[in-house]
Amino acid sequence: MGGSRALQLDVPADSEASPRRNMPGSVSSPLVNGEKGVFRNQNAGFTTLASPVRREIGNRSMTRSFCVDDNDLEDCKASKERDSSLQLHKLPKIQNQALLSGLAYCISSCSMILINKFVLSGYGFNAPIFLMLYQNIVSVTIVSTLSISGAIPTEPLTWNLIKIWFPVNIIFVAMLITSMFSLKYINVAMLTILKNVANVLTASGETYFFKKQHGVQVWIALMLMIISAVAGGITDLSFHAVGYTWQTLNCFLTASYSLTLRHVMDSAKQATKSGNLNELSMVLLNNILSLPLGIILVLGFNEVDYLLETSLLRMPEFWLVITVSGVLGLGISFTSMWFLHQTSATTYSLIGSLNKIPLSVAGIVLFNVRTSMQNSLSILFGLLAGVFFARAKLRDNLPT
Repeated sequence: MGGSRALQLDVPADSEASPRRNMPGSVSSPLVNGEKGVFRNQNAGFTTLASPVRREIGNRSMTRSFCVDDNDLEDCKASKERDSSLQLHKLPKIQNQALLSGLAYCISSCSMILINKFVLSGYGFNAPIFLMLYQNIVSVTIVSTLSISGAIPTEPLTWNLIKIWFPVNIIFVAMLITSMFSLKYINVAMLTILKNVANVLTASGETYFFKKQHGVQVWIALMLMIISAVAGGITDLSFHAVGYTWQTLNCFLTASYSLTLRHVMDSAKQATKSGNLNELSMVLLNNILSLPLGIILVLGFNEVDYLLETSLLRMPEFWLVITVSGVLGLGISFTSMWFLHQTSATTYSLIGSLNKIPLSVAGIVLFNVRTSMQNSLSILFGLLAGVFFARAKLRDNLPT
């Protein structure tokens, strides 16, 4: 949620912290910056990465600009090739980089979502669009500084590229905002399960629009995800109709973002000077374009009056917390690329899916969520269905 926000990694978001959301992907979601990248994995997250993120990411992921959950293995491999251009191999030699990068990725993606939840529910902050906007400003500031200093390579932003990307960015911003609104009302564990519905919509869209064939095991996993989401909603002791409405809309937007991204990616690459568009360039592009839209929406949703009245903005520790959330959202992007560079696509995807389990447990424990045995079993069922889905997708993409 805060946007992401996300190389989103698909990361199974997820993200949806997504906020960090900055990364594009075939999603399940950015909790973006929770989704930011959610959401920024998912789903942010929250990505063209096959990250478990997302999500948001979420990609923000929620992604943030993060790998959005459960993306295609093919996309993951393509992303890995792109990431090699970021010269991650020039990092100082560190022993056990695969383990360290995996831990960094898991910690940053989980922390992004939990901090966003803490800001929205713990502090009771009622300006989620402003939170997304501020997180994106943090991301733009850091990436721009690193790019200007020559520490990382990014593509120059041209008017042609902006025109091609702008429709995608509108969906991206809407995805991050709806992820923020849903996170305010729904507990983290249930949100993780509900975001699986985006996988169902994305897979169906791939079949309908791109004629992509999925194996039987993939469809079985998707059906299990639907069953767990329905069962979880029915047994949710903290059910909130407004939150579920926002999350339903977020699932459609997450799938739309993934499918639209597939449609415009080739054109976007042709509009760059190098003929390529690496993940950090997508982070910068998504977040820069989100700033004017975010300002308009902050005014349109009348968050300005609340911001002028709330005492939270006069608390230095509050600014520290939301700044950390912005840094974490971007951190999902960097750690997901580092992890993907150090390990295989299979390990990356499965770790992303398994990462949702401790995230869900932490969400229940830290926020004292009221639950029942039936609801807990529904959540566990959905988490295992996500792991089964990741394995099925990987097997689906193996050469025959």
